[in-house]
Amino acid sequence: MWDYTDKVMDHYKNPRNVGEIENSSAVGEAGSLVCGDALKLYLKVDEKGVITDAKFQTFGCGSAVASSSVLTEMVKGLTIDEAAKITNQQIADALGGLPPQKMHCSVMGHEALESAIANYRGEDTTTHCDEKIICKCYHVTENSLREAIEQNNLTDLEDVMNYTKAGGACGQCHVAIQKMIDEIRNKKEKVDIKNMSVTQLVLKVNNVIEKHIAPELRKDGGDIELIDVKDNKIYVSLKGMCKSCKFSSNTLKNFVEASLKEHISPDIEVVEV
Repeated sequence: MWDYTDKVMDHYKNPRNVGEIENSSAVGEAGSLVCGDALKLYLKVDEKGVITDAKFQTFGCGSAVASSSVLTEMVKGLTIDEAAKITNQQIADALGGLPPQKMHCSVMGHEALESAIANYRGEDTTTHCDEKIICKCYHVTENSLREAIEQNNLTDLEDVMNYTKAGGACGQCHVAIQKMIDEIRNKKEKVDIKNMSVTQLVLKVNNVIEKHIAPELRKDGGDIELIDVKDNKIYVSLKGMCKSCKFSSNTLKNFVEASLKEHISPDIEVVEV
């Protein structure tokens, strides 16, 4: 049994702002009955762009009801621009937190809000129909997955399933999801080395060497030592079997330098000393 906060239980048992708004300024939808959760969000916006009323209709679990309820309370009194900055994590935080397995309910609320704001601004809200579907079981698009992973710093498949449901059924999309996680994580790890101090760069290089490079070299009786860092040049010394290996120059460029470029910056050059 999941551990729900008092706020979640309160908004589930006594949901605020249930229903629809006639002549609403905007309507947003998220989720799908096929997936088990669906939300329709109505907004009333005055001439100054302030949200004066919000109501919702939802089909789903108690967490879905609670997330939708608290969202309508959160947006009232905000301008459209202010409401656009609300994240799914803030929705969860307003409830005192959600169990990891129910975070997808806050994501659904955030997606419905995004849809409503796009509708208010006159943007095309049907373009998602042409998006690439990654998880066919739950109809989760590539853009939705990417946004959830980036905004919530998701690092593994279980996190993604908890936040989006994607991958929680047949599992055929697991490889595609993991590839996206790795791509986003590697992109975040890369930095502009020109803006780093020497100490920061040394720590970053050492981290990559110890986690990704040295373990592979040690499997074949070799090793590597960081000697110095000057601008974009990384000075290293190959040890053990790697030092006397006739393919050491290939190892240095095709593995050591390539790994540092991948994990830190494409501007890095490795020099053996």
